[in-house]
This record gives sequence, structure tokens and C-alpha cells, in this order.
Amino acid sequence: MNFKFLFPTFRNRYLFVRQALQALSATQTFENALSLGTGEGDYDWMIAGFCRRITACDINVDDIAHARTLNRDVPNLQYETANALELHYPDSTFDLLISCEVLEHVGQPVQMTREIARVLRPGGYAIITFPSQDFPVTYDPVNRIWLSMRNPASREYLIPQGAYAFGHKYLISSTDFKQWTAEAGLELVAFSGLSGYLVGLLEIYWTGLLQRIFKKNAQNLRDDTVGGLKIRPGSTRDPVLVFIADFILGLDRHLFSWGETIGKGVVLHKKA
Repeated sequence: MNFKFLFPTFRNRYLFVRQALQALSATQTFENALSLGTGEGDYDWMIAGFCRRITACDINVDDIAHARTLNRDVPNLQYETANALELHYPDSTFDLLISCEVLEHVGQPVQMTREIARVLRPGGYAIITFPSQDFPVTYDPVNRIWLSMRNPASREYLIPQGAYAFGHKYLISSTDFKQWTAEAGLELVAFSGLSGYLVGLLEIYWTGLLQRIFKKNAQNLRDDTVGGLKIRPGSTRDPVLVFIADFILGLDRHLFSWGETIGKGVVLHKKA
């Protein structure tokens, strides 16, 4: 099973991508898709069902090797290593691009945004998720209070946990993201908050610590020099208890749809 789907934040991102693909596919067919920064390939089998061909890439060679094994039975899927800041694909290669939780790792998110726009065909769509700079205080009170006492533009977080776990050196401002994408020629189709105060409270700190202990590439680095017990998902199947994560997400949306969110889910369109 893929144990990651037991974490509401991870499950929520997956559901956002799937729902966005379902909505877009109702009116068009995607020929050539790119999963950019695919990591361990958790979503690729699902994305493959919405397009004729999918290329999944990541800078981490070991992650790609695992993803290739995990999804070996998906016939229209191929894996490659690639740098999100210097993609080797020609201009206008893909009519669909998915990138989840990558912008916050590359060091140059503006350059990555330009690369997304470059390889996307006119009329194509990009589905992106990223961790929000304006996260709920219930998710990471230490860093949230610390940052509130400093320059709003400061990236000087206090502890590498909570919102700044998972190898996050910085988080993404919604205002900055909208500016980057507009300058790159991408139109905003949807902009949704993902996971609010309840999910934040339930995942406070322990999820980052758990990843540091157990995950193979715990800090989402270019190589696997940092990691705990080196555990990877063994299949793409949902865990039996995934309904608990779905219930928590539903309750969170019902109670806290008005508030700040841990992450953002975005659908972008490249002008034809």
C-alpha cells in the first residue's frame, strides 16, 4: 500500500490533482503530459489515465528508479531524470503538466515557473501545488509566531519542522506566485486552499519528524544522503484506512473553509 495517503495533506493534494484532471478531461483529450518533480511516482499511474503519453521526471536518480519499478505496469508512462530549472525538452512539448510540492525545493522558483511555461504548449494546462507561506497557526505555531515578529518577507524560520519540515527552505507567497505565472504568460484558472486549521492541528510537527525517521529521501534532496529507515511505498493501492483521511478533510473543509491553508492547488492555462 501507499502509506502516504493516510496523511490528510498528502491525500488532499492527490484529490485536488485528480479532480482538476477530471474537470479538464470532460472537454478535451491530453496527448502528451509531464509529471515534473515526480519523486517516488505516487500520482503517475493516476495521471496516466487522463492522457495518451506521460513523461515523469525528477532530479533524484534513486527516486526515479523506485518510481519506475512502482509503476512498471503502466504502459503509457516513461521516466527520465531532469532538472526543473533546466528542462531538456523543446519548447511547447506538453499539453498537460503536473507538478506537486516542487517549487519550494528548487531554490529558483521564478526560473522553474518560466520553464513550465516554456515547455507547455499554447492552450495547454498546468496543475501545481505548493506549501503556503500563510499557513494556519495550528500547523506550526513556533515558526508562525516567530515570523510574525519579523519582516514579512523574511525566510528566517526558527525550527526546521512544521511548515519548514520536508526539506522546505522557504514557502511560497500567493501574491508572488500569481506574479510569476502572469509574467510567464500563464492564466489563472483555479486557485484553491488545501488543508486548513483542523488538518494543521492533527499533523502538527509529528509528520515532519516521522518523515525524517522513516522516509528514504527524507529532505527531498538531489541525492539520498539524508534519510532514516529508508522506507518507500510498496504499491499504488490506497491504504484500507484512507477513509479516515477523507473524513478529516471533509470536516476540515466544512469547519474552516474561510481560513488560512497549509497549501495551495492551482490550475493554469497557457494562452493560445
